[in-house]
Amino acid sequence: MNDEVTKSRDLSDPGAADSLAKAVAAARKGSKGLPPVHLWDPPYCGDLDIRIGRDGKWWYLGTPIGRLELVNLFASVLKLEDGKYFLVTPVEKIGITVDDAPFVAVDFEVSGEGEAKVLTFETNVGDLTVAGPENPIRVVRDPETGEPSPYVHVRRGLEALIDRKSYYRLVDIGEHDEVEGERWFGLRSGGVFFPIIPSVEMEV
Repeated sequence: MNDEVTKSRDLSDPGAADSLAKAVAAARKGSKGLPPVHLWDPPYCGDLDIRIGRDGKWWYLGTPIGRLELVNLFASVLKLEDGKYFLVTPVEKIGITVDDAPFVAVDFEVSGEGEAKVLTFETNVGDLTVAGPENPIRVVRDPETGEPSPYVHVRRGLEALIDRKSYYRLVDIGEHDEVEGERWFGLRSGGVFFPIIPSVEMEV
C-alpha cells in the first residue's frame, strides 16, 4: 500500500506538501526523538517546490510556511546525500532546495571554563547541538568582501548557519591559540579549538 501511495503522489499538486506531511507523521508515529533517517534508503520520487532560505525560513510554492509544527516535522526527516537535500520517509525520497545551510543557530549557552568549556547551540527548529569533535564549528569567508559565514554541525552532515547576533557574542568570548605553528583567534568547545581568523589579521 505504501508503494501505491508513493507512485500516485503528484508533486505538482498544491496539496503535495500536506500529503507528504501526513506520510512523515505516520512514519514518526510511536517513535521517540528524531526518526532514523540515516537508516532509510527509499527510492527517489522527484523534487517538491520547497525551499529553505538563508535565514532558515521555509517556503512552499513561493509562499512562506507559517506553521512551525509543519516546519519542525519536515526538518526532522531532512537528509543530505551527495550535496543535495531530501525529505525522506521509509518509502519515498523527495528533493528540496536549500539556499545555504538548512538550519540557523539562533542562540547558544556557555558552560565550563578553559579546556572544559562547552558551547551548546539552539537552532530555529529547536535542535540542541554541542560543539565539539563530532559537531565542529567552521567559518567561511567571502573571497571578495571578507564577510564571515560561521556554521556549526547539527547532525548527519546537516549544519546551522550561526546568526549574526550569536556570532558577535562568540567573538566576545573567543581566545587565541596555536594551530600548526600559526597563532589563531577562535573558539573552544568540547576540548577542541576551532580557528576562525589568523591572529595577525586581527592586529591589522
